[in-house]
Amino acid sequence: MITAADIEAIERATLAALPPRTLVEDDGWLLAANDGAIGRVNSVVPLDQGRDLLAAKLERAFAFYADAGLPPAFRVSRFSGPDLETALSARGLRPEQPTAVMIADTGAVAAALAGVAPAERVGTPDEAWRAVFLGAGFDPVEGARRAATLVRAADAAFAQVRSDGETVAIGALGFGAGWAGIHGMRTAQAHRRRGLALQVLSTLVAAAAERGVERLFLQVEEANAVARALYARLGFVDAYRYSYWRPPQP
Repeated sequence: MITAADIEAIERATLAALPPRTLVEDDGWLLAANDGAIGRVNSVVPLDQGRDLLAAKLERAFAFYADAGLPPAFRVSRFSGPDLETALSARGLRPEQPTAVMIADTGAVAAALAGVAPAERVGTPDEAWRAVFLGAGFDPVEGARRAATLVRAADAAFAQVRSDGETVAIGALGFGAGWAGIHGMRTAQAHRRRGLALQVLSTLVAAAAERGVERLFLQVEEANAVARALYARLGFVDAYRYSYWRPPQP
């Protein structure tokens, strides 16, 4: 059973692993703004209802994103409060990009990955690691922004697989609030479907186990059925879901 305290811990751990350029706490909400289009660090996370009137908090949130030169966005789950969706809908925002937050026991995932060849542990990601975000199949500008956000994390582990002198698969693990979060999983287009992601996961999960962190989480879009099935086979289960509420695209 996931609790409100668990959700707050996961959301705070997410923002520790993907540090936004600007993060403001406002009466139970976290307002994040960052370079690029990573939704998790360019949206409001409503952790609790707080004390202020909802309308006043919405005004402050809209002003925050206007000042940042960004459209307003809210990550809304069933834990966000009963009136938020109604208020956002009245302002013209609509839900999109439904995403599942999946959690697992570190030991169980490690056992499921037993026998998988480990990837290489990385201290500080180098240009070759970052370059996986820039290759075929990815937007190079957005990829550079995502890589830069990941490597800003104060407490993280990184992994990679190299082939013929080239870095071809990467991933990151962020630590925070008693959780380890898996982020930034990428495999170069020409090297997919070879089990490289499992190698990266094996090394990241081992890093969590070494730290004594017993709980893992990750976020995956509901439309990504292949990834969700893979994570489920490893022992991850759905904990909660959220959607991004944003203004309609012109």
